[in-house]
Amino acid sequence: MTRESGSKQNKRKSRVGVVVSNKMDKSIVVVVERRVLHPMYKKYIKNRTKFMAHDETNTARIGDHVLIEETRPLSKLKCWRLKEVIRRAPVL
Repeated sequence: MTRESGSKQNKRKSRVGVVVSNKMDKSIVVVVERRVLHPMYKKYIKNRTKFMAHDETNTARIGDHVLIEETRPLSKLKCWRLKEVIRRAPVL
């Protein structure tokens, strides 16, 4: 099976998570939760991973559900960028 050289495929990873910090300028911290089957006990456990993402317009707020996409390294810890805000957090 061969691929055409003219077709473009999106090879960037994307994750959906919740914003837990937006105190930095143009940066957010996103927590991504995934369920993993424990190899011995066969129970599902939650794994949480924190990603720093670039938010160019400072639009994301704490509690928002966002879609982040992999990008080139922007700093020591940032190699993700905000693609879209899926659901806004309720304003208290």
